[in-house]
Amino acid sequence: MAGEGELSSVKTIGRAALVLRALAAAPASGSRLSEVTERVGLGKATVHRLLGALVDVGFVEYDEVERLYRLGYALFTLGASARRFHLVDMARPGLVRLAAATGDTVYLSVRNGDEAVCVDRCTGSFPIRTLTLDIGDRRPLGIGAGSMALLAFESDEEMARVLRVNGVARQDYHGFDDGTLTRMIADARKRGFVFNDGRIVSAMTAVGVPVCDSEGRVLAALSIAAIRERMAGERLAELAALLREEASELATALANRPAAAPRPRRSRQAGPALENQL
Repeated sequence: MAGEGELSSVKTIGRAALVLRALAAAPASGSRLSEVTERVGLGKATVHRLLGALVDVGFVEYDEVERLYRLGYALFTLGASARRFHLVDMARPGLVRLAAATGDTVYLSVRNGDEAVCVDRCTGSFPIRTLTLDIGDRRPLGIGAGSMALLAFESDEEMARVLRVNGVARQDYHGFDDGTLTRMIADARKRGFVFNDGRIVSAMTAVGVPVCDSEGRVLAALSIAAIRERMAGERLAELAALLREEASELATALANRPAAAPRPRRSRQAGPALENQL
């Protein structure tokens, strides 16, 4: 029979899971404490303590300026260990096809708070490789083709918020001021893809597209980087078309992935309780 300590631990873990699910279902910009409290149906003090503990372990990020809570980067690294139906695994065949078809370097990026994270990369056969990102590298949203694709197809309100809060972080990147980035995003929305013409490395260019679900929410971004000569003329449109095709296939695969079967309950000794942090 489970002791009181084990039952308390299980209860706390369940409540923490409710909080994480509430944040996952919320807008990418984040949620205020009152909004999370309303969604999970727990007391405000309890939710505040749970969020504090989740921030401490990196599962949640807290924006002190906007007073918003968002899912944190540590959840990505945890998910990378699980691998089942993971985005990286599902996207990998498409990255391989793109690299083989184009000969260039293909990237998969996801959003983490107000940053973009490169979560996979595949290089093509062309001898001059454009390796501007390593797996795990992070950039402010809007910096680079994949990162800009994650931002450009969000709502106007979300785009304005991101530009407002990451202006300082973007100062390290020449040519990505608010006005220039806003114009590039407007152009991307007209074209249906992002084009970064040598704004990070002068001789290198990149094109990116979002991966969106059926409701238009941006899930990830695919991008191709190459030397400038390889994106001249009609080839730019050809690369964008290939990216859009793979993005559509990935979105469909993600929408149709089977749900994981529930695991049977096991009776075992509980680990340290999250309540120790509350």
